Amino acid sequence: MDNISLNLTKWDLSENGLAPLSQLQKDKINNLEEAVLQLDLVSTNSNNNDNSKISENDNKESKDKIEAYRQLLSHYGVLEANYDAAKCSRYFNYLEQLKQRTDECHSLCTLIEQALEDFSALSKQYAIVSVKTMTLHNATEQLISEQEKLNSTYNNIVNYVKYFKEAHFIMDKLEMANLSVRSDVFMQLTNTIDTNIDFMEANIGFKEAKTYLIKYRHCQSKVISMMQQWIHDLLDQATDSILNPSELTSNLKEDDINKVLGSADTALALFYGRFQRILPKIKLIIDLIEKRSATNRDYENLLNECQQYYLMKRGLVLDTSVRKGLLSIKDSYKGDHCSLVRQACALLLHASIDEYRLFYQFFSVKSTGLSDYLEGLCNALYDTLRPSIIHINHLETLAEICCILRIEMLEEHVQNNSECLEGFGNICLQLLHDAQERLVFRAHLYLQSDVVGYNPSPGDLAYPEKLKMMEDIAETLREETRQRKYSNAAATMNHDYTSSDARSSQISSFDPMSKKSSLNNSPADMHGMWYPTVRRTLVCLSRLYRCVDRPVFQSLSREAITLCVESIESARDKITSRATELDGQLFQIKHLLILREQIAPFQVDFTVKEYSLDFSQVKTAAYGLLEKRSRLFTLSNNALLEFFLEGAPRMKEHLVDSRKHVDVKLKLSCQQFIQHVTRLLVEPITTLLEKAKSSKPIVNAENSQASNDQWNDPQKIAAIVNESLRFIKFRLPSIQQSMQLYLANRETEFILFRPIRNNVVGVYTQLYQLLQSTFDGEQLLLIACPLPEQISIMLSSTSLARAHRSDNRESNDASDNSVDKVT
Repeated sequence: MDNISLNLTKWDLSENGLAPLSQLQKDKINNLEEAVLQLDLVSTNSNNNDNSKISENDNKESKDKIEAYRQLLSHYGVLEANYDAAKCSRYFNYLEQLKQRTDECHSLCTLIEQALEDFSALSKQYAIVSVKTMTLHNATEQLISEQEKLNSTYNNIVNYVKYFKEAHFIMDKLEMANLSVRSDVFMQLTNTIDTNIDFMEANIGFKEAKTYLIKYRHCQSKVISMMQQWIHDLLDQATDSILNPSELTSNLKEDDINKVLGSADTALALFYGRFQRILPKIKLIIDLIEKRSATNRDYENLLNECQQYYLMKRGLVLDTSVRKGLLSIKDSYKGDHCSLVRQACALLLHASIDEYRLFYQFFSVKSTGLSDYLEGLCNALYDTLRPSIIHINHLETLAEICCILRIEMLEEHVQNNSECLEGFGNICLQLLHDAQERLVFRAHLYLQSDVVGYNPSPGDLAYPEKLKMMEDIAETLREETRQRKYSNAAATMNHDYTSSDARSSQISSFDPMSKKSSLNNSPADMHGMWYPTVRRTLVCLSRLYRCVDRPVFQSLSREAITLCVESIESARDKITSRATELDGQLFQIKHLLILREQIAPFQVDFTVKEYSLDFSQVKTAAYGLLEKRSRLFTLSNNALLEFFLEGAPRMKEHLVDSRKHVDVKLKLSCQQFIQHVTRLLVEPITTLLEKAKSSKPIVNAENSQASNDQWNDPQKIAAIVNESLRFIKFRLPSIQQSMQLYLANRETEFILFRPIRNNVVGVYTQLYQLLQSTFDGEQLLLIACPLPEQISIMLSSTSLARAHRSDNRESNDASDNSVDKVT
C-alpha cells in the first residue's frame, strides 16, 4: 500500500517520472490547442481576440513546459474554458440584441398609444364637420338636378324640332345637279335620312310624324336609286373597256392586236385589271350598302341586285374567253386526252379561284348567286370534255382521267378550297361520273373480248416447256453471277498488294447490277409468265379499284373473277390435251393461287346480292289445280284463285362471294390433283383392291371365278406390288419436280403432298390388311408387300432427297451472298 502511494506521487515528476508523455501525445495536445485557438479567433469579438491572444501566448509558453499529468490537466481545463467561451459567445451577443429590441418595442407601443388618442380626437371633430358638409351638399345636388331637368327639356324640344326642319333641306340637296355619290355631302345626307327615319318610326305618335316619315322614305328611295345607277355605270364602263379594248389597241396595227390580246399577262390585266381599277371608287358605296343591309330591307334588295348585276357583267366578260381558251387547249392537245383534261381543268380551276377572290374584293357579304355563276362558267368545261371522254376506248386513258378528276382535282383542290371551288367541283364530279360510266362500259367489253374471247397462242399453252426454259435461263444467270462474285472476291483478296489508285479502279469496275441480274425466284412467280387472261383481269381490276365506287367495283370484280376462272379452266383443258393431265391441274392450281393472292389486297367486300325467282311451287300448284277442276268457277274455295295465290313465283335473295368462288375452285382443283397423283402412284393396287372387293360377294359366277384366280395367285399379286413400287420410285420424283416448277413454294408443295402420301399409305394399309387375312406366311413372303410404315418412309425419303437438292441450291446462293459480304 505504501508502494502504491509512493508510485502515484512519482509517476508525473518532471524528472525521472514513472509515466512521462510520449512525443505523439504531445503532438496531439498541440493540434487540439491549435483547433481551439482557431475557433476562438473566428467566434469572439475584437476585445476577446486580445484576451485570446494573451491566453494563446500563455498557452504557448506553458506548452513547452507540460511534462507531468497535473500540467496536462490544468492546460486542458484552460483549453476547455476557452472553447466553451468561444462556442457560446454568439448566443450571448444574440441575447443582448433581443434585449435592445424589446426596449425599442416598448417605446414604440407608447408612441402608438399617444397617436391613437390624437386620432380619436380628430375623428370626433371630423364627424361634426362631415354632418355640416353633407347638409350643404344635398342642398346643392337638389338645385343642380332641377337645373339639368330644365336643360334636358329644352334640348329635347330643340332636337325634336331639328328632325322635322331637316326634311326640306335634304330634299333640296338631293335635287342638286352636281351632287356626287362619292362626295361627303352625299354620305352625310344618307346618314341623316337613316337617322331621321329611325326617329320617326320610334316616335310615330308625334304630330305630323307619319307625313315626314313618308318624305324621308321618298328621299331614301332616291338615294338608293342614285347608288344603284352609279354602280351600274361603273360596271358598264369596266365591261365595255374589256369587250372593246380601244385604249389598248389604238396605236397598234391589226397584226399586233391579236398578239397583244392573246398573251396571258395582257388578258389577265384586261379581265381583272379593269375591274380592280374601279374597286376604290365603288368599294366605299358597297360597304355602306352592306352595312345597312343587315337592318334595312331596301338596302338588302339593293345589295342583291348589285351582286347579280356584277355577276352578269363578269359572265359577259369571261364566258366567251373561257370557251375560246378551252377550244385552244383542245386543239393543242388533240389526241392526248389526259393532258387535255388536266390543262382544261387547270384553266377553269384558276378562273374560279380568281373570280371568287375578285367578287369578295367588291363584296364582303356572301351571295348564293356566286356559286351558280361559277358553276355556269364551268359548264363550258363539261361541254368541251364530255364529247372526248365518251369516245375514249382505252382503259388506261379512262382510268388516268378518273384519277386526275378524283385525286388531283376533287381531293387535292376542291376539298382544300371547297367554298370557292364548289361549282367547279360539281362539274368535275359530273365528268368523273361520265368517265366512270365509260370506264365500266369499256371494262365489260374488255372482259368479253380479251378474257372470254381470248384465243391463246401455242406459246401461251407451252407448259411446262416455257417454265423449264426460264428455269434453265435463271440457272445460267445464277451460275454467271456466282462466278462473277468469286472473281470479285479473289480480286479483293489482293487488296494489300495493290496501290490505292488500283483499288479505286477495282471498286469502280464492280458491277452494282450483278445482284439484280440474278433470278432467284421461280419463273412461275414472274408477272410475265402468268396466263394472259389472269394478267389482264388483275390489271383491269387494279385500274378499276382506284377509279370507280365500291358497289360498282364489287359487281365488276365478281364478273371479272368468274370469267377469269372460266378462262383458266379452258386453258387447263387445252394444256391437258397437248401435255399431261398433271400439267393442266398444276397450271390451274398455280393461277388460282395467283388470283386469290392478288385480289386479297383489295379492301372491298366481294359479296354481292343476287335475286332470282323460285318456281318450285308452280308445279305443285298446277297439279292441285288439275285435281280441283270441279271448283274452278265456284264462289267459295275457288281453285283458280288458290292457284294464283299458292303458285306465284317467289323472290329469293342469295349472296355470291367471288373470293369464296375462287377458294371453292381451288379446293376442287387440289382434290382432283391429289386423286390423280394418288392414282398415278398406286393405280395397280387400287385396281387389285377393287377387283378383290367385287369378287367376294359373288361366289359361283364365272367372272368371279376368273377374278378369284387372279386374286389368289401370289406371284401375280407380287408383280402388281413391284409395279406399284416402281411407279413410286420413278414417277414420284418427276411429279415433285413438276410441283416445284409450277408452284415454287415449299409450304404449298408440302400441303399438297401430305394428303397424297396419306392416300398412298392408306391404300397400302388396305392391301396389307387384306393380304394378312387371305394368305399364309410363305405366300406373304413370296408377295413381299411392304409395310405401310415402309411406304411412308419411302415417300418421306424421296421428299427429303428433293428438299436436300433445293437446300444445296439455296446454300450455293447463300454462299454467294456471303462472298458478296466479304467483298
